[in-house]
Amino acid sequence: MDPGSVRGRPAQVWRFRKGPRGRRQAIDRASQGHPKGASARPPDPSEQTASSPLPTEGRPDPDPSSQHSPFTLSAKACPRSVVETPMSRPVRLATCNLNQWALDFEGNLKRIRESIQQAKALGAKYRVGPELEIPGYGCEDHFFELDTVLHSWECLAELLRGDDTVGILCDVGMPVVHNGVQYNCRVFLLNRRVLLIRPKMAMANDGNYREARYFSAWKRPCTLEEHALPACVAAAAEGGQADAPFGDAVLQLSDARLAAETCEELFTPRSPHIDMALAGVEIFSNGSGSHHQLRKLNQRLDLIRGATSKAGGVYMYANQRGCDGGRLYFDGCACIVINGELVAQGAQFGLLDVEVVAATVDLDEVLSHRNAVSSLREQASAAPPMPCVRVAFALAAHNMHGGVGGGADGAAAPLSAPLPPRLHCPEEEIAFGPACWLWDYLRRSGASGFLLPLSGGADSSSTAAIVGAMCQLVVEHIAHGSETVLEDARRVGQYGVDERVDDAQELANRIFVTAYMGSVNSSRETRERSQQLAAEVGSYHIGLQIDSVCDALVALFQRITGKTPRFRVDGGTPAENLALQNIQARIRMVVAFLLAQLTPWARGRSGFLLVLGSANVDECLRGYMTKYDCSSADINPIGGISKQARHAHARAAAAHSRARHVYLAPSVHPSVQL
Repeated sequence: MDPGSVRGRPAQVWRFRKGPRGRRQAIDRASQGHPKGASARPPDPSEQTASSPLPTEGRPDPDPSSQHSPFTLSAKACPRSVVETPMSRPVRLATCNLNQWALDFEGNLKRIRESIQQAKALGAKYRVGPELEIPGYGCEDHFFELDTVLHSWECLAELLRGDDTVGILCDVGMPVVHNGVQYNCRVFLLNRRVLLIRPKMAMANDGNYREARYFSAWKRPCTLEEHALPACVAAAAEGGQADAPFGDAVLQLSDARLAAETCEELFTPRSPHIDMALAGVEIFSNGSGSHHQLRKLNQRLDLIRGATSKAGGVYMYANQRGCDGGRLYFDGCACIVINGELVAQGAQFGLLDVEVVAATVDLDEVLSHRNAVSSLREQASAAPPMPCVRVAFALAAHNMHGGVGGGADGAAAPLSAPLPPRLHCPEEEIAFGPACWLWDYLRRSGASGFLLPLSGGADSSSTAAIVGAMCQLVVEHIAHGSETVLEDARRVGQYGVDERVDDAQELANRIFVTAYMGSVNSSRETRERSQQLAAEVGSYHIGLQIDSVCDALVALFQRITGKTPRFRVDGGTPAENLALQNIQARIRMVVAFLLAQLTPWARGRSGFLLVLGSANVDECLRGYMTKYDCSSADINPIGGISKQARHAHARAAAAHSRARHVYLAPSVHPSVQL
């Protein structure tokens, strides 16, 4: 369909129906009108089913074969009066946090399906998923490979082929190439058909994001085009659907109006949800791939609550969770907000691969909220209409008791009450964010644990406390019945079949090795502090002296040059002093990697360990550290944390966990420089 062919004809609304031979036919409803005395109101939403299309106003549908098509497409705009609602419209909605892995199409599809099944079990009729949930957000330059797009379509075809989309509207994220341009899209599915493909209109291209490298923004707002579906999708879709609407549009359901924006669009000055609200959209969805930053959740919730408080509406936010193969941790916190009030919120930090949250809201509260604000009414009355796709599907599936279905048993669910937002303090974010990232990275890497050079100083002690928090989170999730976390813990910790995973310190002893590598210059206090902290966390601790290795290197230098370098206290020059200190630091790196490779073998276990660094962001930015010392590691959990924030985390860790010796570690200046 050419959208330009209907411009300038606001009175026409095109409905596409399948003809007797399977061909699509356009019916000009504006030229038909209504029989005298007939009502334009559709049947009560409680009578609408997923397979019953909206009838043409005032007359029966002339084509019985149109029963196979659950949607109609408006080429121009959808009049606001198309739906006359009952006095109360309670709807059950679900959103989710998903731990999706880049290019893990089979695993990602499994988690998407699990989230849909959980949403159905909670009685939801609409499920929203994270951004790019099918291929994973962190595919980076693999987005340039057409295989990534093709496999995403193949996964979507699997969703259509099964019963996943039957009776529930599903909003999934994937890349789509339209007219030779790749877009980051939301794809709406219902009853084995593709209703709408909505491309992202604002790219996240600052900070850690590089979306403009892979995708283009959709720059034609309020425009719909036709997109030819791949053969695999057409074969799986109901009735052999060959194409679907593509562009910026509204889904007009039997009893509600909804539309989507994606991640960055929430943060832009002119967010799409403003124009959507003025055009009568009641439900906004946002599939996001938002990573963790200190206090970012506060900003996110403020934007969502502020948007729906000012313009009214229901906002459904979904997010990725976990480490997507890179440095970022996606912090979940899926939520549902109505008119500025939070009614459902998922966890910000957690180890579950799939977390679904649901809420029951009354859409008539949105109308009441909007009609109570005069300025909002005036702006809405002058707002241009948006193109819409009409869908014969009702969200408010009323049960025999007059409520909305709340679960598989059909029992009525009361409206969800407002909740206070659950927000962590910065010290908790520093502990839980890196801890969740570490567990996700560990279970995917194939390693059997971590090794940390533990000096007894503040930085390495804070890193040890984060690993201790990770072990506590793992045990807590297992205690709450997470089979996935239990399976991963058994595999990584190499537990026997009959051994229980119920003690965080025992788990730490299996997967966490700490090593104190002292010299003649080390103090008794740091040695004892490292031993005490290791005991509190539960790590397998090794104490050793590196003097013999350092002496061997000095002897080698003597044989080469005939000169013997000395420390400053012994009368040496600054150059001699610095070189001797750097020998100690760099020997610790070599020994750390040697222990990481062979300690599991020495303990009778399999695998290898990942070496943890402990250089805070201030040291990294200023270069206040030795090159190729213990900061040269596989992973640096505190590499994005300032010295001040790390010190606050140490106080909190000492107060709220077993690791009280974290706070006892002094904040001394590093003993070596570049």
